[in-house]
Amino acid sequence: MSASLPRIVILATGGTIAGSSGNPASSARYQAATVPVSQLVDAVPALAGIARIETEQVAQIDSKDLRFDLWERLAARVAHWSTGDDVDGIVITHGTDTLEETAMFLHLTQPCPIPIVMTAAMRPSTSLSADGPLNLLDAVRVAGSTQARGKGVLVVLNQQIHAARDVAKMHTSAVDAFASPVGGPLGFVQDAYIRFHRAPAEGRVPVQRLPVPANWPEVEIVSSYAQPGRIAVDALVAAGVQGLVVAAAGNGSIHETLAAALADAAGQGVAVVRSSRTGAGHVAIPEKVRPEVGMFASAMDLNPYKARVLLLLLLAADPPLARDPQRLQALFAAH
Repeated sequence: MSASLPRIVILATGGTIAGSSGNPASSARYQAATVPVSQLVDAVPALAGIARIETEQVAQIDSKDLRFDLWERLAARVAHWSTGDDVDGIVITHGTDTLEETAMFLHLTQPCPIPIVMTAAMRPSTSLSADGPLNLLDAVRVAGSTQARGKGVLVVLNQQIHAARDVAKMHTSAVDAFASPVGGPLGFVQDAYIRFHRAPAEGRVPVQRLPVPANWPEVEIVSSYAQPGRIAVDALVAAGVQGLVVAAAGNGSIHETLAAALADAAGQGVAVVRSSRTGAGHVAIPEKVRPEVGMFASAMDLNPYKARVLLLLLLAADPPLARDPQRLQALFAAH
């Protein structure tokens, strides 16, 4: 192995890419997080020709069961490897169910002095049509490329390169399940050829990172739909929730019953942020954030799940922010 090849560290957390099934013809029935990272690498011999690979099994979970302690552990390992003089890039294998949330968390908390690239698979490693091997190969190629520097956390899937802040899972089972609905992918990978069409949107690679919380606030998501009740909001407030993200209709529209419940919650010091359940688009910012009349802070173009990640980190760093909706809006606009 040539010393001139980039040194890439692969941090594995489980997911479908590490899944297995007793029936190779099945891509829907399998057990996630059963194959160790060493075996994933061995299954892609072409990796030896493009990078010096080192692996670490950070976790082995189905990403639907993601917990904050894994984020803490993953952030610590990324920080450890990214500050070394001899590591050129980091690849993180992850389950697809919550990949966009972990990508957002890393985007907001990690300085990224070297490329940090997440990848995954929609089909288990034992499937006849497994997509994991090519995704892993492409992710390592991007992590070792000087073109990937300075672009924040990236996600490489299905030969496309996405910005962590933008990408979302848009399909239950298709190989091309991930997309960046607002601006599209940053670029693509085709064998050894890597091409970036665009840089991340202005201001979307944070200059100042948010700290990884020592104590995580309680932040939940509620939805607006035809004739909602206020039971869920009232129960969450009674349970001590510190923040609520609303998966609102259309351009952040909230049913009057739900808006009244949320206004009461805001009056008790709960931070409320409006996102949209549509999957794409920018939620309009009110001329003045006035929670008492249901004019809550906008999540901008963040979907409810990414908005929750940002709100978690903001409230953990600055709990009084919950009672300052104007400053909360400014921080969402800045991230």
